[in-house]
Amino acid sequence: MSIRIGFLSWVLANVFALTSVHAAGQAGPNVVYVLCDDLGYGDVHCYNTEHGKIATPHADELARRGMMFTDAHSGSSVCTPTRYGLLTGRYAWRSPLQHGVVQGFAPCLIAPERPTVEGFLKSKGYTTAIIGKWHLNFQYTDAQTGNALSRKGKTPQVGAVIPDGPTARGFDYFLGFHHAGDMQAVIENDHVIAHDEPVHMLPRLEKKAVEFLDERGRDGKPFFLYVPLNSPHTPIVPSPEWKGKSGLGDYGDYVMQTDSVLGSICAALDRNKLADNTLVIFTSDNGCSKAAGIDKLAKQGHLVSGPLRGSKSDIWDGGHRVPFIVRWPGHVDPGSTCDQTICHTDLFATVAAILGQPLPEAGAEDSVSFLPALSGEKIASTRVGVVHHSISGHFAYRMGDWKLELAYGSGGWSSPGEKQARAQDLPIAQLYNMHDDLGEHHNLYIERPDIADRLLKQLESDVERGRSTDGPKARNDVKGIVLWKSGSDPQDAQDSD
Repeated sequence: MSIRIGFLSWVLANVFALTSVHAAGQAGPNVVYVLCDDLGYGDVHCYNTEHGKIATPHADELARRGMMFTDAHSGSSVCTPTRYGLLTGRYAWRSPLQHGVVQGFAPCLIAPERPTVEGFLKSKGYTTAIIGKWHLNFQYTDAQTGNALSRKGKTPQVGAVIPDGPTARGFDYFLGFHHAGDMQAVIENDHVIAHDEPVHMLPRLEKKAVEFLDERGRDGKPFFLYVPLNSPHTPIVPSPEWKGKSGLGDYGDYVMQTDSVLGSICAALDRNKLADNTLVIFTSDNGCSKAAGIDKLAKQGHLVSGPLRGSKSDIWDGGHRVPFIVRWPGHVDPGSTCDQTICHTDLFATVAAILGQPLPEAGAEDSVSFLPALSGEKIASTRVGVVHHSISGHFAYRMGDWKLELAYGSGGWSSPGEKQARAQDLPIAQLYNMHDDLGEHHNLYIERPDIADRLLKQLESDVERGRSTDGPKARNDVKGIVLWKSGSDPQDAQDSD
């Protein structure tokens, strides 16, 4: 009964938006998803007007023409798991990846049979492309022998073949690289086509994204363009023409260059008369990295996480709350904001709702459509809460205003870490009211055990059921997922080190 009620709620909540699309006689909209790499919540000026010192005019203009989500989250506070969740609609900790990120030269983390957003849209007649960073593993093989290549400290050779990359997971076209450590290997579709210095990657991606949009302007087919940029992640290498622009050093310059890429994409949409039927999303994969020089930037008046605590890798919101701006003319009111909680995993359900299509039966287990929010309506979610995950695999659970963190400290790189927090005799877990305490300063775990227990039980259920939305019970790829990475009590935590 609950499944039927949940489905009916989903249909009713989306009927207005769906009717408006189809009444206009349009095909489904084009989708452009620009995913920055390590761009902090406070790095986009419209999110941080008081303590944001980096100019981001194109993101600000996108917000003026669209909607700012103020409580959007990546599926993790680091790269790989966020990307997995975005493309599959499923939390990455359900996969074999329980912490950290992948390093390449290994089979793709997305199983061949798993539904993906790009595969779903391709089946509906969309042209699908990824221009940028993959970071979900793939293999390199020798073009002559077919043998798998090992890293051995070398950049994969020009001509190396990739049998299980993006074009084997639903994308028609791929131009980019695997991750920052292998950025010198430039890949097109399933081959390494060149070796080049990292400073040239961002301009390359910008140029190719614009070319792709120019082509779409001529062929008229609907498309999904996923642009996972390499910036402002390390290596922090702004192009010479951007050096010194921000007055805050290389990181500020690189953020400005990143914003300019968004401007080029939007200009290409306008020039090709594609903007009116294109859903544009501009966001980030996690919080700002300490490699940006967070303390130095703060001394210059720029707070990379704005009012949030923590940064990339952490279980605190600075690790995973991200800027998320949506523009869709005729469907999203210009200059609007939304404070409802969403996650990158929600893209899959959202595009399915826009097209009026059901989700795959065995897929998108953690995806909820945020389509109603685009027209100012409440999201009808069968998901009780959102799961957060840190670099070390520490879990947190967000339900309404409450957030439970199963960690003594940051669960990542910020202080206090787990050992330091235990030495300070801090509680084994943290509980915050995010409405009253956005900066996560007042831990209520001891004071409100009733709320902590309620959130923990829901987290346990979401993990055990293999899904966090209504539907048939699913399976995680691994058994015995450990929720308490620092132990279930202080003694266990000590033993786990």
